[in-house]
Amino acid sequence: MNPKILLTGSTGFIGRKTLIRLQSHFVDIIAPVRASWQSNDSKVSTPFINDIVNLPQLFDSIKEVDVIIHIAAKAHVAGISLAEFRHVNTQATLNLAKEAARRGVKRFIFLSSIGVNGISSPKPFTVFDPPSPCEDYAVSKLDAEIGLTKISAESGMEVVIIRPPLVYGADAPGNFGKLSKLAQQNLPLPLGAIHNKRSLVALDNLVDLIVTCIDHPNAANQTFLVSDDQDVSTTRLLQLMTSAAGKQPRLLPVPVSWLRLAGKLTGKSAVIDRLCGNLQVDITHTKETLGWKPPITLEEGIARCFSNVEC
Repeated sequence: MNPKILLTGSTGFIGRKTLIRLQSHFVDIIAPVRASWQSNDSKVSTPFINDIVNLPQLFDSIKEVDVIIHIAAKAHVAGISLAEFRHVNTQATLNLAKEAARRGVKRFIFLSSIGVNGISSPKPFTVFDPPSPCEDYAVSKLDAEIGLTKISAESGMEVVIIRPPLVYGADAPGNFGKLSKLAQQNLPLPLGAIHNKRSLVALDNLVDLIVTCIDHPNAANQTFLVSDDQDVSTTRLLQLMTSAAGKQPRLLPVPVSWLRLAGKLTGKSAVIDRLCGNLQVDITHTKETLGWKPPITLEEGIARCFSNVEC
């Protein structure tokens, strides 16, 4: 079987790498875009849409789609309300899924977020834990998950949900991008005594799981957590990043209690909590259900961030 695939978000950080992997495995890919761009690969068509909420209209111009990989979303943006997150991450997703089910799409793969589980936990999150989103972005993703499950039950369209933690790679946006700049600048930082545990996922590992879920029979109607399967402290992560950037780490062993106090005094407690808190992910269910394991290690993933090595 060589399924026809519709990929949303193909120009974003995760979507770009996903499209590259799809091009090496499949021959019929639709990658809608919101800007004028045409792939030079005959296997990829790039219809124009002016807004993500118009994605269902694509079905009027394409004959059929077997699998949808839905990555496009409104991510963490300051000043965005829950209603705005829901407009894109929930309603647009469900509108696309409803039309997909009506048109006979066999499988809908949805990229969600580990934030659906929560932002910290005394023990690793599992796929069986009750959802506990703390941020509007994660709430909008959970609402989409709930709606997708209902659509699947009513229509028979298979739904696969993937919840990644922080995704890192070359040119990553967000917090990892900020840490990359710090590693390259190699400034002395008071982050040398943080002994927390956090799960991350290399972009290459996440994309590998997404592609695995396209036609794996055991993926149908499952929710999967994903990570590198190696937990790391913030201190160790910065050491790896600085070394990969060709620098000698300069991290000062300032006690975490001092960092938390500084966070309170400067109004940066949330930042300190992310740097010092635990967020672990147990991917046992993913590995056992799919016979899958992350193809690259954390160390290799960090090295690729500074060498632009492609899979």
